Amino acid sequence: MAVTAVLTWQLAVNSALTWKQFGWSFLWSSTWDPVREVYGALPFIYGTAVSSGLALLLAVPIGVGCAIFLVELAPKRVAEICAFIIELLAAVPSVILGLMGIFVLVPVVRAVEPGLTAGLGWLPLFQGEPYGVGMLTAGLILSLMVLPYITVISREVLLAVPRSLKEAMLALGATRWETVMKVSLPYARPGIAGAVFLALGRALGETMAVTMVIGNTPQIKASLLAPGYSMASVIANELAEASSDEHLHSLIAIGLVLLGISLVVNAAARAMIGLLERRA
Repeated sequence: MAVTAVLTWQLAVNSALTWKQFGWSFLWSSTWDPVREVYGALPFIYGTAVSSGLALLLAVPIGVGCAIFLVELAPKRVAEICAFIIELLAAVPSVILGLMGIFVLVPVVRAVEPGLTAGLGWLPLFQGEPYGVGMLTAGLILSLMVLPYITVISREVLLAVPRSLKEAMLALGATRWETVMKVSLPYARPGIAGAVFLALGRALGETMAVTMVIGNTPQIKASLLAPGYSMASVIANELAEASSDEHLHSLIAIGLVLLGISLVVNAAARAMIGLLERRA
């Protein structure tokens, strides 16, 4: 707690010039122009929120489904091998995943995007040029990064479900799937929620992999095919090249906003898990 307070204080002090010059409008201004010394954080907040949300949208169903398969359906030996492989995926450095994104994922997405535009181009989410880099690619690479956390934690929580509860449900004539839906998942819901929030925290703060595939363009567009920018990416890209106090303080202010969002997410996670435990 003390470390967090000191870190927050240091970020606030070293970003004071930005807050004094732009005030709260820094959070909803969409102009980022170091030449004219005009700074706004909204494109980066938007890029972080969209890429992280898309990652969870893709990873949560797959991760929880994999955990259910490993616990309820897979043979024990197969489940152990698969769990070990998934844990190894969690240990892969983000820069390696970023390289995989550049050389593998970006060409695949670039090849798929024309089909998405042709079939779903009437939706604002799938309009634009097939660059390959953009929000969609960033969301995909983030989903690969958070998937192991969701799968491993959900599996451990499902393994902790008392066997007597499942056997009682089966003895009443329920199928295995009904047992999973009405016993295992409700019992494990707080732990699964914790896994999702842990994955969200990882996605919000991820830097290198996202920087390599998101396009690094400070703009706000509805299309997932368009390039974007995230808070962590702009700090990594521009901090060493900040040539003025205004630029440096604005980057530190973005770091303060990112820290604030992470703290809010953690507080919301604790509140939600506590609520789910009381309901259980």
